[in-house]
Amino acid sequence: MLRPSLFALFIACATFAAAETRVPQSQAEISLGFAPVVKQASPAVVNIYAKIIRQGRANTLFSDPFFQDFFGRGFSEPRQRVQNSLGSGVILSDDGYVVSNYHVVGTATEIRVVTTDRREYSAQVVLGDKESDIAILRLEDAADLPYLQMRDSDQVEVGELALAIGNPFGVGQTVSSGIISGLARTGTATGNARGYFIQTDAAINPGNSGGALIDVNGDLIGINTSILTRSGGSNGIGFAIPANLVAEFLRQAQSGNESFVSPWAVMAGQHMSADIAESLGLVIPQGVVISDLHRLSPLAEAGLRVGDVVTHVDGDEVNSPAEMKFRMSVAGVGGTSVLTLLRGDSSEEIEIALIKAPETPSADKTTLDDQTVMPGLEVSRINPAVISRMGLLLSQTGVVVVDAGPYGGRSGLRAGDVVDSVNGQDIRHPDDLVDALTDPGRRLQFDILRGRRAVSLRFRL
Repeated sequence: MLRPSLFALFIACATFAAAETRVPQSQAEISLGFAPVVKQASPAVVNIYAKIIRQGRANTLFSDPFFQDFFGRGFSEPRQRVQNSLGSGVILSDDGYVVSNYHVVGTATEIRVVTTDRREYSAQVVLGDKESDIAILRLEDAADLPYLQMRDSDQVEVGELALAIGNPFGVGQTVSSGIISGLARTGTATGNARGYFIQTDAAINPGNSGGALIDVNGDLIGINTSILTRSGGSNGIGFAIPANLVAEFLRQAQSGNESFVSPWAVMAGQHMSADIAESLGLVIPQGVVISDLHRLSPLAEAGLRVGDVVTHVDGDEVNSPAEMKFRMSVAGVGGTSVLTLLRGDSSEEIEIALIKAPETPSADKTTLDDQTVMPGLEVSRINPAVISRMGLLLSQTGVVVVDAGPYGGRSGLRAGDVVDSVNGQDIRHPDDLVDALTDPGRRLQFDILRGRRAVSLRFRL
């Protein structure tokens, strides 16, 4: 138990943007600890029960035509199984908008949300993004709900006290305390999330995903998303998605967006290492080195070049491509951002337009039919929007596999494969692939690019 003077010192040392910090005024207040804050915040944290239908693997033995004729084709079809997912969520508005993690509810077919007073609501995902691991839910027939105010997460500092609220291991709503251990963490979180995180040592365990990370004023500073662990339990290294990004998701959901729209930069970069800094004549290694740019991106149009070093976005320091993308995503589509960059010995500021990735040329998404040898194969022409959605290389053109379908999947094709040629015929448009697979003969060869690796798939029909 903390001595009164030490507890008061901890509280007094924390800094907050939204409210003035007040030290405990009496022995009674000291003995309460975090109870008043938890009592205020916990009604806005909910338990989420999601039902997800997974496709099981087909029995390869029964894929043989002999066994299909003998036992029937049903034996070779994948079996569906129901998986129940448990997580947490945070109410963001009194009319029932709730934030959780995409990996908890993003692919759910049925979602049930339970509040601390045991009221139950059905919910639907109205906006989700797998890469950011954020999903916004809307509760049905909800009104006058308690909700958390979001704090400017850019004002959070290392060493502040923090509380994590969620439903770990399904035992019921639980509160754990700790401090903010680090900021601007990138490339360290597990699961689907790839981005920019707040790190905390407040205990986060399975079931806490989507729960609240709050400060001692009860304001939301982040959404708990993942941990680093070898045992499956908390080792004191947890990560939360900053509230500023959550606020942009909420704004887009309330505006009617069904998918998250982030500004289009379409660049490849790398963090500034000591060796790169030395080669550029920099004393301190900081910033993001641009290694590739799409020729149509706003950065290229604003005059940025390969080799430029971006050090700040809108005055905030950036040291990784993920952090740079986070800053632009928080600013939102439709406005502008000011990039501070180093070029040679000079530093300058360049304003860029924040636009969404253009759908030009037209994607012409096509699903092959029964007239081809691979019905169900879904492909698209590559354009800037497709590059952003599928994480393709900036220089790639042609046709990409969106969904391999049952026959394409068995043949070895995967989503994200760029089809270069089929039986020696160049593929530059989905119509070219339809023609190549309509009557290909007895042998089939796909030449594809999988990431940066060239792959050939050969088989008989």
